[in-house]
Amino acid sequence: MAKITKDMTIGQALMVNQKIIPVLFEIGMHCLGCPSAQMETLEEAAMVHGIDVDELMAKIAAVEEE
Repeated sequence: MAKITKDMTIGQALMVNQKIIPVLFEIGMHCLGCPSAQMETLEEAAMVHGIDVDELMAKIAAVEEE
């Protein structure tokens, strides 16, 4: 399975592993199906939501290891 990176769009990351949805919801990213999810990278989304991207990626990595 591919590894999710911060330069992937939200849509790309979800195609890799939908188990990250609860992580994204937890930090306020509720619009996973909206057009922004197809254009915005995880890093950009983290910035918009006031989340440290490294913290977000650590949470995603923990889900990927499950």
